[in-house]
Amino acid sequence: MTMRVALLVLVAVLILLATRDPKQLVWVGLLVGAAAAVPASSRWPIVGTFGRFAEVVIVAVGATAVAMAAVEAGTVTGGFGAGALLPYLAVPLTAATLNNRPVEAATLLAVTAGTLVVAGLVTDLDGRPLLASSGYVIVCAQWLVLVALGTVTTGALQRAVLARREPQPYVEATRLLTQLRTVARQLPGATLDPGGIAEHLLDEARTVTKSDRSAVLTASGGGRLMVLAQAGLAHDGSEQHDWETMLDTDTGIAEAWASQLPHVATRSQVRDAPRDADVTALLIPLVAGVRTVGVLVLERDDAGGFASPAISRIRHAAEQAALRLEAALLFDEVRSLATNEERQRLAREIHDGVAQELVIIGYGVDNALAGLPEEATETADELRSLREEITRVVTELRLSLFELRSQVDRHGNLTAAIAEFARIVGASAGLRVHLSLDDSPGRLPSAIEAELLRIAQEAITNARKHAGASNLWVTCSVDPPNAHIEVSDDGQGIADQRVDGRYGLAIMAERAERIRGRLEIRPRHPHGTTVAVVLGPAGRRDSV
Repeated sequence: MTMRVALLVLVAVLILLATRDPKQLVWVGLLVGAAAAVPASSRWPIVGTFGRFAEVVIVAVGATAVAMAAVEAGTVTGGFGAGALLPYLAVPLTAATLNNRPVEAATLLAVTAGTLVVAGLVTDLDGRPLLASSGYVIVCAQWLVLVALGTVTTGALQRAVLARREPQPYVEATRLLTQLRTVARQLPGATLDPGGIAEHLLDEARTVTKSDRSAVLTASGGGRLMVLAQAGLAHDGSEQHDWETMLDTDTGIAEAWASQLPHVATRSQVRDAPRDADVTALLIPLVAGVRTVGVLVLERDDAGGFASPAISRIRHAAEQAALRLEAALLFDEVRSLATNEERQRLAREIHDGVAQELVIIGYGVDNALAGLPEEATETADELRSLREEITRVVTELRLSLFELRSQVDRHGNLTAAIAEFARIVGASAGLRVHLSLDDSPGRLPSAIEAELLRIAQEAITNARKHAGASNLWVTCSVDPPNAHIEVSDDGQGIADQRVDGRYGLAIMAERAERIRGRLEIRPRHPHGTTVAVVLGPAGRRDSV
């Protein structure tokens, strides 16, 4: 509005200097009338648009009239008087640009140019149209170019200011996540599961050539790899493999990771393999661009090696899998970060909202109790019962907040997170907690660790709330890619171990299925319940 008033004053002064005729100030009055639409434009944008179009038409027609009046007054010649009113063009075009309407600004400029041409053609100057005057053309072209440049500059400055105001990382993250969502929906089977992609690669490799053991490994941080998927029997006949996962050792896996070149080794990549065994190991790095995202290991218990055509086909499959695996790992990381951030946000909202209000209500009940007369015993008993219930709810909320905030630390491990949760929740409920922890240096993928932690939390919470138990047994055994988490209590047990109709159990079963695990629910002898989640080789028959 300040710019509008300043330019109205400026063009009024210029018109008087050019024409010396106060009657020409009628054009300033018409502009003031058109500007009356500005206050209503915030509520009705269409009114603002019509107001701006009215302004440019008034300026174009008025500039022609002022040019003629200036020639008749003898103050200027050749139509240069049009320049007295044309500076006001900056107002409607700048307003359209600031309202993020670049198409409207361009249209306004075109309407102005067209109106100036038409008005110049129909206006007579000494027997010829005003448009034939070089002065008129020069002034009109000059102001149209200046206003156009000013509009473009205004738009660029506005975009720069908005970009500086908005947190650029969040803007970029929104763009990338939107693209990721679109791509994920177009993927065959919509699979962005690293474990599933690794298992599919192993299956594909087995169709190409025979192997007794195979695995797909990827980075887990700290110079160590983790096993995403594996198949085959170990040298002792078991389904457990102790693969060489350290990258700072002299192993074929470490060499393939660092060199990004496939090669064949004559010794096993399993730590506990017999040194004198005849083994051929094929190691193919999974490279996406310039980044190594994993290693495919195939082993045969003979010294015959792998045929060249088979190696070529497996390398081709590995190249395709590397791109899918990199996308899945990135998506896994983004999803984990987003989930953790959302849990932290919910915890903050509950703490600052409902929890605080319940505490205030509790204080109000305490004050009411303190103000009761001694003879109001019945009311006092009811208030004490209400106070106890509020205390119980607040305690439950605090435990829920602790559950929301609990997560597997990137520098810690899954067993430590589960043990900490069990100790704190058990202590709050008066449970005697027995821990059995068997952890390996390797790590599971972060998404799988998060799901296992939530399943364990739900099982521990159920035991605290519903079992009426005195003891809680928590067993954690992690040996990537295998894991076994078990929570047992000596409470009243569950009459029906089915998950149907039980919301908490159904959620645990869904989480286990999401990470290709099995949820087991069974009675504990002599009484109580055992809930277990198993990743890895075949589990019990009573799994669900």
